[in-house]
Amino acid sequence: MEPRVELSGAADAAAKDDPSAGAAPPSRMSRQQVLTLISMASVNFSSMICYSILGPFFPTEAVKKGANQTIVGLIFGCYAVCNLIGSLVLGRYIVQIGAKFMLVGGLFVSSGCTILFGLLDRVPSGACFISLCFIIRSVDALGFAAAMTSSFAVSAKVFPNNIATVLGSLEIFTGLGLILGPPIGGWLYQSLGYELPFMALGGFLLLMVPFNIYVLPNFEADPSRDSFFRLLAQPKIVLICFVIFTLSSGLGFLDATLSIFAIETFGLSPGYVGLILLGLSLPYCLASPLLGFITDKFPATRSWFMVLGGVFTAFGFWMIGPAPVLHVPSQLWLTICMLGLIGFSLGMTAIPTFPEILTCAYEQGFSEGLSTLGMVSGMFGAVWSMGMFYGPTVGGLITQHLSFEWAAAVQGGLGCLAALLLGLHFICQRPQRQRASQENGVGRSDETTPLLD
Repeated sequence: MEPRVELSGAADAAAKDDPSAGAAPPSRMSRQQVLTLISMASVNFSSMICYSILGPFFPTEAVKKGANQTIVGLIFGCYAVCNLIGSLVLGRYIVQIGAKFMLVGGLFVSSGCTILFGLLDRVPSGACFISLCFIIRSVDALGFAAAMTSSFAVSAKVFPNNIATVLGSLEIFTGLGLILGPPIGGWLYQSLGYELPFMALGGFLLLMVPFNIYVLPNFEADPSRDSFFRLLAQPKIVLICFVIFTLSSGLGFLDATLSIFAIETFGLSPGYVGLILLGLSLPYCLASPLLGFITDKFPATRSWFMVLGGVFTAFGFWMIGPAPVLHVPSQLWLTICMLGLIGFSLGMTAIPTFPEILTCAYEQGFSEGLSTLGMVSGMFGAVWSMGMFYGPTVGGLITQHLSFEWAAAVQGGLGCLAALLLGLHFICQRPQRQRASQENGVGRSDETTPLLD
């Protein structure tokens, strides 16, 4: 029999009321938590390695098949649009569909689409190739949305006291997928052709399906009547979503344009393009667990981590070209260094966003169950997908009509704007919080002060 986990708002409330159950996390993880952590790690790794192999060689291959830079950006962007729709719908109905079924089904769909994408080199150039790219990427996005939405929700539910730490630790495997995908895909493409990278990684993703069926427990919960509109009624959540949008748009922009820029500017081969992308994913992979631990240990740091990370990200995009107004020549070492800065600041900004949104939701009275976690996960995935559509599409247009340097500068300005707005919100809210805490403190002291000495 498979293990079954009851996840309801009442159980959560009871755990919070009982100090021995919810006040402090146990020193050792239970068997269920270990198996769930292994399952989520496998999902993050296998999904991201299949996603990231496109960067070094697909834009060039698509150009050979009759697609221009704008069409390449739209192919990357359609993935994000379908991911957006899938994240919202699946996040809202995660309880009715079932978290385990959603995750396993998403992995199966993604594996099939990855294998099919590897057969596109046999398709005639032009409209046929471009149409099939859009169709397969769209279906793949729905599978990816199902797997990742369920992964976020289940991770936060099983580890309620260490959300940022667990998500940061899982980002090691996300980072490994991002790290290994470009060099493996680039070298396999350069050595053995277009098909093999997709066949190998699609087959690996398919092996993860029976593994997760066996490892992952079943999750049950009661559906909630809360909605995304109530969640987005809070200005702080809207501003955090804008920050998430700028992060994903930056990554999408680099996925669609960096390889062509590096090949044309520095004369690199697709294999070496995959290696320089390590400068982006390696710092993110290494920094995420530490940043997650810090933000769990000191929750007050989450706000300023997001603000400072956004500023550092903006500076990295201004210098990766560099921006034409700076009159600094493009150099390979500078591009790699700025990729490293963007990778580190991405972790600094992204890791605190999920627990901070979840904290805001609970403060507004949302039930502490899988339904709320699914909505927060779905909203996170939807906003991330919006950025992944904007980045390649708008970035591709600016790159085609102006240059990569100007497109990166615009992306940096967007990130800086989000960081400044979030910082102003925190500064304006601080006096109100201080007054509220003082009023609450005065009220408590009046109630507990004895009338007679």
